[in-house]
Amino acid sequence: MTYTEPNSELYERERIVLECIRNNPNVHHNALMKKIVPENMAKATFEKTRNSLLDKKIIEIMKKGNMLFYILTKNYALQFQQHVERITNNSFHTIKNHIKKLEIDYMHKDVNEKIIIANTLLKNILLVDNGFTLLDSFKNPKKILYRDEHLEIQQLIHRSFSIIQNDKDFETILPTILSYLGSIMPKNYPELD
Repeated sequence: MTYTEPNSELYERERIVLECIRNNPNVHHNALMKKIVPENMAKATFEKTRNSLLDKKIIEIMKKGNMLFYILTKNYALQFQQHVERITNNSFHTIKNHIKKLEIDYMHKDVNEKIIIANTLLKNILLVDNGFTLLDSFKNPKKILYRDEHLEIQQLIHRSFSIIQNDKDFETILPTILSYLGSIMPKNYPELD
């Protein structure tokens, strides 16, 4: 699994908005905004944060007359799991098709395109593997339900490196790709106090 640094400012803002919605369930949009702005964030930041929560389907809009109220989405965890499953499966099939096409097209790209394509492809393959790992954890943490998919991802990574290694620009491209992969690999995780 890859590890990426979470954006702590974004999550702190989302937490503030969620807490305010949870603690004030009958407060309409403008009143909610007055509770949050300007003490916790600017108006534009509040709107971006609210939109992010709506996009992620963590909150929903409920209309009463001409007023908007925000409510926490029921069964959010189940909806999130279904979303992860749909996105992961779609991405998995897209990547498989992309690699088939890449075997033909890769050698005709310039060096910079090859680097960008390879880095993007490898990152996305690892993200798909993260999706299957997350689904395994949600559904049954004692079994690997997506064993075939994990194995196929391993084979896709191998095929990707075979395409890169068989390219005429291999010696120029490989160090950059490995450097990028190093940047998205797990880091020494800091000890918690």
